[in-house]
Amino acid sequence: MTLRMAAIAAMISIPVWAQGVSGRAVRAMPRGKPSGIPFLAKFTDVAGASGLTHRTVYGSDEKKTYILETVGCGVALIDYDGDGLLDIFVLTGTLLGGDPAGNSNRLYRNLGDGRFADVTEKAGLKRSGWSGSVTAGDYDNDGRVDLFVTYWGQNVLYRNNGDGTFEDRSAEAGFAGAPRRYGSGATFLDYDRDGDLDLFVANYLDLHLDQIPKPGASANCNWKGIPVNCGPRGLPTAKNALYRNDAGVFKDVSEASGVGAAGGSYGMTAVAADFDNDGWVDIYIACDSTPSFFFKNNGDGTFAETGLERGVALNEDGMEQAGMGLGIGDYNLDGQLDIFKTHFADDTNILYKNDGKGNFEDVTISAGLGVETRYVAWGAAITDLDNDGLPDLFAVTGAVYPEIEKKLPAYPFRTPRIVFRNLGGGKFEELLDEAGPGISAPHASRGAAFGDIDNDGDIDAVIVNLGEPPSLLRNDLKAPDRNWLLVELEGTKSNRFALGAIVTAKYAGKTQARAVLGQSSFYSVDDRRVHFGLGAAETVDLEIRWPTGKVRKVAGVKPRQILKVREAE
Repeated sequence: MTLRMAAIAAMISIPVWAQGVSGRAVRAMPRGKPSGIPFLAKFTDVAGASGLTHRTVYGSDEKKTYILETVGCGVALIDYDGDGLLDIFVLTGTLLGGDPAGNSNRLYRNLGDGRFADVTEKAGLKRSGWSGSVTAGDYDNDGRVDLFVTYWGQNVLYRNNGDGTFEDRSAEAGFAGAPRRYGSGATFLDYDRDGDLDLFVANYLDLHLDQIPKPGASANCNWKGIPVNCGPRGLPTAKNALYRNDAGVFKDVSEASGVGAAGGSYGMTAVAADFDNDGWVDIYIACDSTPSFFFKNNGDGTFAETGLERGVALNEDGMEQAGMGLGIGDYNLDGQLDIFKTHFADDTNILYKNDGKGNFEDVTISAGLGVETRYVAWGAAITDLDNDGLPDLFAVTGAVYPEIEKKLPAYPFRTPRIVFRNLGGGKFEELLDEAGPGISAPHASRGAAFGDIDNDGDIDAVIVNLGEPPSLLRNDLKAPDRNWLLVELEGTKSNRFALGAIVTAKYAGKTQARAVLGQSSFYSVDDRRVHFGLGAAETVDLEIRWPTGKVRKVAGVKPRQILKVREAE
């Protein structure tokens, strides 16, 4: 019997179908005695006062007829105008009956005084539809951030013109006229180390609304005995795609690379990082209700799907989970990239520890995460919220069936955020109210992006809420004695934004690795500047492994600064 099976009470025999995994329904473990250690980070939602006022539309607010209406979308933190301030790009969906007036994805420009201006139309980004995820990177290496957005329908590539506007380059890049797909997670990456960004796109379902049964039509259309929208189980899966960048035109190399050979899972968030430290960026996909995929980069233009062998396809019990979001970071300070994956209600979110060679161990129970099973969780991060030098865990939550709450009050549609504070030694404790009103407030959240929005050295968050404007959680960290560092990389031989690089910081006897990512959380893009909380450390030694595989060391770095490192210098 495994540790997980011994630690969690026997599974409840309530049939659970539809979205999420069937038949798990684990009970939460008992909560231990609180540590009593003060948590100095406090999160306050300042979205309204900051100018983030547009509502995210994603299907009916009262009842979801199709799974398409439940999934939601992502958000990106980007500096689109190069002024050193993080701007916010928020996706949206639409309604089955037609697009509401004024509905659109939104670009908010950071004015630097706590306020944001809606520049969507001026920037050329006005668009609606069933958007999914966003990835950000400089695909043409001109120093400006470009965007790729997935849809149920036609995915879109936006090139940044450098004058505050974007141009739809989907046709010129080879994406226009592609078969109608349900695009989900996507990430820019340089899989062949040629210095330009390629693109990986996951596809959730082979979705045709006229072929989907209505709620309650079968076992896959019921949840705890209540009729709900059908899927994903019982619906056809879709294949993932890999595109190689050839001078700004993307060639489909899915079959030649081996990525197209893997099937049978419902792909969601995609992350590209070098998990096995061989110098080549791998791809990990959180998959819903099916085994998650780990594509190992063989270094010759091909990938091998090895999720089961590496321990990240299933949980410790060999059970499928409803993988949604992915947080990537080094929770135990051993210099390796670990994975925090979010899941459905009546199940635990999962923490995988990396052995340094890309093999993972499920440490969910031993880390203390088994106390929380109440919520459907989405956007996620492994990041140091209080700058004590220990990366914490953050997840946003929200249910998928608004109609359930009236019959099952224990499963509300809007639910709070989750913070697990890192106690050190591989242990965490859940904070229920200590992290501030922005954490305890209930919302039906989906995508979340993490970064230092006000350049004050601590991590803030912007969160997509279905049926509401986004949340902007300002971190009011009261810890003047705790240091921090932001590292911004610029590639020369590597891709310009150094996506795929790993930065390792050594400080006060600790070693922490972080990656520069094109997508993580849930369908979202974090601040590409790598953040380290440093506690009382007065100096930091850095090791930067560029996407080309070359390594540079920078010793004796002073904290409390945004350090810019150029590859050729």
